[in-house]
Amino acid sequence: MSSILLILTNNVCFSQNASLGSWNIFNVKFNVNEKWSVFGEAQLRSLRFYDDFHYHEYKGGVNFKAHPNMTFTIGAGDYDTYKEGGNFVKPKNNDEFRLWPQITLTQAMKNIKIEQRYRAEFRFTSNGYKNRFRYRLGISYPFGKNEKGYKPYQVNVSNELFFTDKEPYFERNRALVSVGYKVSKYAALQLGYLHQFDYKINDETGRDFLQIGLYTELFKINK
Repeated sequence: MSSILLILTNNVCFSQNASLGSWNIFNVKFNVNEKWSVFGEAQLRSLRFYDDFHYHEYKGGVNFKAHPNMTFTIGAGDYDTYKEGGNFVKPKNNDEFRLWPQITLTQAMKNIKIEQRYRAEFRFTSNGYKNRFRYRLGISYPFGKNEKGYKPYQVNVSNELFFTDKEPYFERNRALVSVGYKVSKYAALQLGYLHQFDYKINDETGRDFLQIGLYTELFKINK
């Protein structure tokens, strides 16, 4: 357990830039049945607090739950990064289409849930084709009075590493601490602090973000 905590906290530190940006997420998941689901997600980010908007992405995909603790995903999306100094300043730093397979493994230890996510990204960018590989380790702890079959609050801590197949190989580290609140069994709000360190990437470097997310689930109606 101590090694997990070391990985999670290794890169959470004070930002090199005093400005706190915004990181906004809207995610919708539609459950076809117990094994298959589809999802869509939109993100909007700014380098200052709801100012200097520089990034947006739109993505979607299909999930297959092969095992209660294992999910396979195939996703694709559009990812655009703009220059700094204003809102959506052109020309863009990067205009990208991305295809990504993913495996998510989960494990429960009493009330604590451990998640490991492995993702490969095939990136068709305005600067040429690139490969990238990501590993995220996360721990979540639900708490609060269980009145409707679920606990309303959840604390999440995660750390994600980004690698490429070209030197210098290491590309990015992303650490997140957040608190979630389930508005209902199928909708949740998340508020968090995210620190991101980029190494030689044409993107934000060493930034801090306030992350706000809305996550919803829909289900197929059986007639």
